Amino acid sequence: MSWLITKYLITAGVVVLISELAKRSDKLGGLIAALPMITVLTLIWLYIEKQPETKIANHAWYTFWYVVPTLPMFLIFPMLLSRIGFWPTLLASVVITVICFAAFAFVMRRFGVELM
Repeated sequence: MSWLITKYLITAGVVVLISELAKRSDKLGGLIAALPMITVLTLIWLYIEKQPETKIANHAWYTFWYVVPTLPMFLIFPMLLSRIGFWPTLLASVVITVICFAAFAFVMRRFGVELM
C-alpha cells in the first residue's frame, strides 16, 4: 500500500510542478508539459513492478499513436478560448480530439495498426 501512495504522490507532484511552472512562464510550462513525463513515469512504474517487456513496449508503442490525434486540440484550444470561454473550449477540444482519434484509428487500421 505504501508503494501505491508513493506512486500517487510522485505522479501528482509532477502534475503540480508543471502547473506551477506554467503560472510563471507560458513557454517553460508548455515545454515541460510537452515532455512525456507521465509516460516516462508510467514506463518506470511498469518496470519496477516487473511487468513483462512486451507490456512496457506496447505501452510506449500505443502512446506514440495516441499522441498524433491529440495534436489538433493544441491548435484549436487557443483559437476558441477568447471566443467561447474556457469550459466550452475545453469541451469542444475534447470532442474534436475524440473525433480525430476515431478518424485516425480508422485510417491506421488500413495500415495494420489496431488502435481500438
